Amino acid sequence: MASSYDYDDASLDSRYTRPPSAGQGSAGTDQGYDPNFVPDSVKTFVVHLYRHIREKNVYEIHQMYDGSFQRLSDRMFRESPWPSVEAIAPYVDNDHVFCLLYREMWFRHLYARLSPTGRQRVESWDNYCSLFSVVLHGVVNMQLPNQWLWDMVDEFVYQFQSYCQYRAKLKNKAEEELQLLRQYDQAWNVYGVLNYLQALVEKSAITDVLEREKEGLEQFAATDGYDYEGGTSNVLKMLGYYSMIGLLRVHCLLGDYHTGLKCLAPIDISQQGVYNVVIGSHISTIYHYGFANLMLRRYVEAIREFNKILLYILKYKQFHQKSPQYDQILKKNEQMYALLAICLSLCPQNNLVEENVNSQLRDKYNEKMTKMLRYDDEAYAVYDELFTYACPKFITPSAPVLEEPLTNYNQDAYRLQLKLFLYEVKQQQLLSGVRSFLKLYSTISIGKLAAYMEVDEPTLRTILMTYKHKMHAVDGDGKIIPNADVDFYISEDIVHVVESKPTKRYGDYFLRQILKFEEMIGELDRIKMD
Repeated sequence: MASSYDYDDASLDSRYTRPPSAGQGSAGTDQGYDPNFVPDSVKTFVVHLYRHIREKNVYEIHQMYDGSFQRLSDRMFRESPWPSVEAIAPYVDNDHVFCLLYREMWFRHLYARLSPTGRQRVESWDNYCSLFSVVLHGVVNMQLPNQWLWDMVDEFVYQFQSYCQYRAKLKNKAEEELQLLRQYDQAWNVYGVLNYLQALVEKSAITDVLEREKEGLEQFAATDGYDYEGGTSNVLKMLGYYSMIGLLRVHCLLGDYHTGLKCLAPIDISQQGVYNVVIGSHISTIYHYGFANLMLRRYVEAIREFNKILLYILKYKQFHQKSPQYDQILKKNEQMYALLAICLSLCPQNNLVEENVNSQLRDKYNEKMTKMLRYDDEAYAVYDELFTYACPKFITPSAPVLEEPLTNYNQDAYRLQLKLFLYEVKQQQLLSGVRSFLKLYSTISIGKLAAYMEVDEPTLRTILMTYKHKMHAVDGDGKIIPNADVDFYISEDIVHVVESKPTKRYGDYFLRQILKFEEMIGELDRIKMD
């Protein structure tokens, strides 16, 4: 049977010699594992998945990908990889693109359940190069579920991050591993990763699609990116869309927050969009968006988005309990509460936080937030602790110098970002005192405020200018936006205080009642089931 995909074979050339195939004598797997043995259940799985992909049956593909694959993994491959791609190829007409998709799942399972060897990491990079080359340079006539396409991009960035961490731990590495690093020095190269993601964005023309959607000329969000008429593939378009989120994540890992937010700019996260159709995509987008804004001192924007996603998780996490991503959802949920605690300690804007989220936050971090407001050594320790817990796993993208003595440098990028963050915290130490006094007055003279703060007037003016600087940020359009709950201006040596008054949000009351009502219905449904 002929392949259902058209592609240009010349585009599949790897940038280095392909290492031996996965599962063929690779280290780190179960000693009893036979890569060539294909159980009947796996034969059935690949045959049906292949058929559904050929028929563009997205519903069935999703059921098999998100359901059957996970169940088979739990039942048969808890401690060993799936059968090798060479073993299953005869059951799927040796279809090249299907084999690339299968290998992508094979490696994802390996990373999730086992510990990949250095060679397997390189093999996975090689497979992504081939898969993305088909998408970029061929004509892929498929419809795949958004969940799978998101997982591809997410896993691609995760494996890049994992490889950078692996490569940076040089101490105690065996000579064989060092030789592998020398031989495949272009594997998971930062420029290669960024180039693939950017190429997917550009080739998909997704930014033009989103622009046309704003003008009412495109139905992208309304169809969740699918082509329900069956005329065109959604693969390139959705990989391009998710690659914008992938680029945000990569740039956050590199500490380049401005560029990360710029890459995400075509997606309007203030509106419902395709990015929040898949829960993992939704959470990853807001987590990295919020973290980037935190590091750029755009605290109000970070607080606003963290509040929305935490309220969403609080409301809907019960529906994802059986999802393979559930543990990751809970972990990111806890990390974002820690980041929200940091934001509110640096920029008190509790009026932006919904009551249910604020209640959860106080249960988790009330004591720590009280300490952080003091700005002493204990406060810095709490900031250090929460930042370390909640930040991304920063990476050093440069290749290692493979000369003696070999050292580990996998923590260098993290230490640098922590140092910059704590330096910012320290700069705000005096600002808490200024804020406290400004809250007490509507007008106060420079001389009087200086006396209260026990500094001379020139020093006070410097502190007030610092407050103005630190409590304002520049958004993506170059506009200056305020972060402070208390602002001021000076006229004729008199400080005039302008305190922002929280707007009454009547919708909150109704949302709380709706949430309670849904919880009651859920409890009743569980009682019926029991």
